[in-house]
Amino acid sequence: MLIKEYRICMPLTTEEYRVGQLYTISKHSHQESEKGEGVEVVKNEPHEDPIHGPGQFTEKRVHLSSKLPSWARAVTPRIFYITEKAWNYYPYTITADGCSLQCSFLPKFSIYIETKYEDNCGDSENIFRSDKILGDHEVSFLDIAFDEIPERYYRSLEDPRFFSSAKTGRGPLREGWRQHTKPIMCSYKLVSVKFEVWGLQTRVEQFVHKVIRDILLIGHRQAFAWVDEWCGMTMEEVRRYERETQEATNELIGLVAPTISVSEVGQPTATHSAPASAPSTPLSDEAPDFLAPPKTRPRKKSAPETLTLPALRERASAE
Repeated sequence: MLIKEYRICMPLTTEEYRVGQLYTISKHSHQESEKGEGVEVVKNEPHEDPIHGPGQFTEKRVHLSSKLPSWARAVTPRIFYITEKAWNYYPYTITADGCSLQCSFLPKFSIYIETKYEDNCGDSENIFRSDKILGDHEVSFLDIAFDEIPERYYRSLEDPRFFSSAKTGRGPLREGWRQHTKPIMCSYKLVSVKFEVWGLQTRVEQFVHKVIRDILLIGHRQAFAWVDEWCGMTMEEVRRYERETQEATNELIGLVAPTISVSEVGQPTATHSAPASAPSTPLSDEAPDFLAPPKTRPRKKSAPETLTLPALRERASAE
């Protein structure tokens, strides 16, 4: 099992991101879907937890067959999907407890993601520390403005170095923006990847973490770049948008799915609900047209800052 913690800062508040995250996940999932492939929403309903209180449960099937890299397509069946189950008690979320992200034909492959959101610049140390820690994990700080994403997914209009919000006045983001930008929040994500197949474990786990890193960067960049689209929306409005978009996406994929009921239970002010999963990003060798890179742009390569902290939750390792 390979464990990493990712910290992604945003020029938003956690309360703002609650809406922005829902909007971004729904819009991105719809953009990335086509007949037979994409993100199918199976369930989206209230869920009560004895510890975390009221929240939202979501179950999705991410159909990926033709969007896998060539080496992975060689060993996967034509009909391939990943089941994602998430329990969301914003600003704390789990994707998911137990088998989490699970392949339809690989029972020994799973991804466990635990997320916490805080209004700071990523300086909360040991945020996932508990009495169940068994080892160490690597912490990587991801910069939405200056860290590299795959060239085929680059869009100049979504580049935080050039984007300026008309509604909020935020952006573009300059060097060192995390130290002086207000407001600022951080998504802390503890990601455990496990692939129990001898001879392929290391390669697959490293590959999946690379994909997750790219997904997190792309998703958070889009949430900021689309801020003028969702800024000012109420939770009722964004839930309606989420429901309508999910139904349209299921229809686009062409799969028979139950009618989606997106609802929310009443919650105290300090507790909110929101899907925790990052937007799914295609893994194909060819990029979709709308993600085609421009002919020229300045590039900067920056390796994530890393350090070692105690990690590995017992329930994740016990799978």
